[in-house]
Amino acid sequence: MKLKKTLFAGIAALAGASTLLTSSMALAQKDWPTKSIQLVVPFAAGGPTDTIARLIAVPMGQSLGQTVVVENVPGAGGTIASTKVARAAPDGYTIYIHHMGMATANALYDKLPYDPMTSFEYIGQVADVPMVLLGKKDLPANNFKELEAYIKANGSKVTMANAGPGAVSQLCGLLFQSRLGVKLTNIPYKGTGPALTDLLGGQVDLLCDQTTQTIPYIKDGRVKAFGTTTLKRLPAIPNVPTLNEQGLKGFEVKVWHGVYAPKGTPQAVQDKLNMALKKALNSPDVKKRLEDANIDIVPAEKISAKGLKNHLETEINVWGPVIRKANIPD
Repeated sequence: MKLKKTLFAGIAALAGASTLLTSSMALAQKDWPTKSIQLVVPFAAGGPTDTIARLIAVPMGQSLGQTVVVENVPGAGGTIASTKVARAAPDGYTIYIHHMGMATANALYDKLPYDPMTSFEYIGQVADVPMVLLGKKDLPANNFKELEAYIKANGSKVTMANAGPGAVSQLCGLLFQSRLGVKLTNIPYKGTGPALTDLLGGQVDLLCDQTTQTIPYIKDGRVKAFGTTTLKRLPAIPNVPTLNEQGLKGFEVKVWHGVYAPKGTPQAVQDKLNMALKKALNSPDVKKRLEDANIDIVPAEKISAKGLKNHLETEINVWGPVIRKANIPD
């Protein structure tokens, strides 16, 4: 009888402790955040992803009542930063912004220490950066039809720069070559900066690059723009046709971005982060600054967990076959 009473007392104590723990966790989530939040960026400061991160960090912090601090963790195409976030405490104090590299990692690297589809919680998509297929100023071709003929006549003699294995500029270039059924000489650089410098200097023939840094050179005629990688023409360069309208049907490459949190982050915290992200992207100042940088905020329905997860899955299915066929690194 005494043993039974002791057992019942122990069960009651455990139940009480469990209720207290649950109440404490609920209270902690209700009060969250109580300290600064770390927004990890997988690239060096100054690039398009870092620019977007710093634009949304301040208004997100204002909504949450705590500072959102940007931390740059570059290296290995974003896998170092992704691993860091995947292993971080799932308490909402470490969040992550990454571009389409989340969708290409599985095909590019063997034995990743994380799974892009299962190691994170999805907060929402953020913004897309369009790209343009560029040629050096003195390339004989003056439009896409002439470029296609020039490429097919010269084959591997034509050089195409990129920012290194796995970079979006390389993936865009590989998709372009795949659609044309050609194999060019691909030249990797340590970033799009030096690749663009050599294109401007005439050392390479072609480059697929983001609009954030190329539109001024297109407008002053220092490079030739053969087509945008969007389905609609860009307001900043309305006279440049899309590759889609010039025969490469459905050709679309945008450097899309999403915000993530470690797997297991409480739903209440995820909801607060999503709310703060939506408010940041609806800020007139953020909208204007992104527009000035030729960066497009995604539609409202995509600024959600479902929107980001669905897009990531779609992009994995698009880029996996392209990367494996190209046998990157090239």
